[in-house]
Formats: sequence, C-alpha cells, structure tokens
Amino acid sequence: MAGKKWLKLIKSLHQKKYRNEHRLFFVEGKKSIDALLESGWSPTKILSYAGFLHHFDGFPSEEITPRELKAISALKNPNGVLGVFKMPEGPEINELDWILALDDVRDPGNLGTIIRLCDWFGINSLICSTNTVDCYNPKVLQATMGSIARVNIVYDDLPRFLESTSLPVYGAFMDGSNVYRENIPQSGVLVMGNEANGISPEVERSIAKKIAIPQYTNETAESLNVAMATGILLSEIRRKG
Repeated sequence: MAGKKWLKLIKSLHQKKYRNEHRLFFVEGKKSIDALLESGWSPTKILSYAGFLHHFDGFPSEEITPRELKAISALKNPNGVLGVFKMPEGPEINELDWILALDDVRDPGNLGTIIRLCDWFGINSLICSTNTVDCYNPKVLQATMGSIARVNIVYDDLPRFLESTSLPVYGAFMDGSNVYRENIPQSGVLVMGNEANGISPEVERSIAKKIAIPQYTNETAESLNVAMATGILLSEIRRKG
C-alpha cells in the first residue's frame, strides 16, 4: 500500500506554495501520465490501483487503495492512477516562431484549454504573467489532457519580456483591427488578456498592433471566452503563416 509519507506529500501539492517548495506536481489519469512519460518526463512516483501497476513496470510505482486515492485526489471520482513529477527547469523560449503570452488569465479551465490549443497549433512557447493561474494547478492539468508535456511554459514579468523581444507584438482587443484583413508575419507574440478586464494598460504599452475577431451581428453580445478567442486567433495565424 502507499506509504503515509507519499500520501501526506501529495495532499500538500494541492497548494501552490508547496508545489513550488518541493518543485513537484501531480497528474491524474493514465492518459495524462502516459503523455508525460512518452515526452521523456521521469516520474518521482506513480501510485496506482493493483490492476494498472503492470502498465508502469520500470518506473517507481506503488499500489494505492481506492480509499487512499480518494483522500488525496483532486477529482470527485478518481480514475485509479496518480503520478508525481518534477517541474521542468528553465524551458527555452523559441523566438523563431509564434509565442503566446497570457496577461492575468485566472480561470484554471481556460488555461488548461489554452495549453491544449498551443499543442494543437504547434505553439511551442507559452509566456504567462506572474499573476496568471499556476499551470500545475490540478484543475489546469486535468483540462490540458496531457498537452502540458508538449508545451514550454514560462512565468515571467510580462511587460519586461515584451520590451526585450525583437518579435512584433500583437494583442487581442475588442476595438482592434479585423484579424482576417491583417497581413500576419511568420513569427510574433500574441497577447491575450484577463477574462474580465482584458489586457492591462502596462502590457498594452508594449503592443505594436491591436487585432480583433469581428462580430457579425448587430446584437450586443458578451465578449468571447478567452480560450475560444485564442483558438480562433491561432487558427488564423497558422492559416496565413
């Protein structure tokens, strides 16, 4: 059965401060763990129901009971496998392609979906402002469906990064110019803003071109969800690039 030390440690990893302190995070579900393993990430520990243990031969693994897993899981209905991994150190930023930058995105589901979109559209580097939700939050990881294994995510002072890059910086704004009429370069930075407030004035100062997804009705609709808008803009960037 799983040792008490591991159960206590994993329980603490629900909180960001302990994830940062130990430089560890946990992922649940065979599919998500397999994605990390296939990308070369080495687990510190895998805890699994007896029926799944053979799948992780060659990795440090222990059996866990349904009762033990339920006590430490972030899911209402745990699915039998939990893996503990080390956070990667200093992933490199690829400035030869498009980079996505997030300014204060707070919802875990939005960030998880955006990471999946980066994976789908081949965006290798994702820059997050320091007040964007933690990408190792269990709810974010669940929403990524394993895509976190294939996207380099960096938390940085966003205004400082944008001032230092030589790439053209585009930002999504309600009053920006129609993205479908823009000449899109081969590489650049696309900035997406906070769910309620959009891009902050401090970040806006570094944006060279404001772009928007046009609205095709006369109705006054709510703005698009940030993850939905990101998908539309990345699709157009890849179509033209």
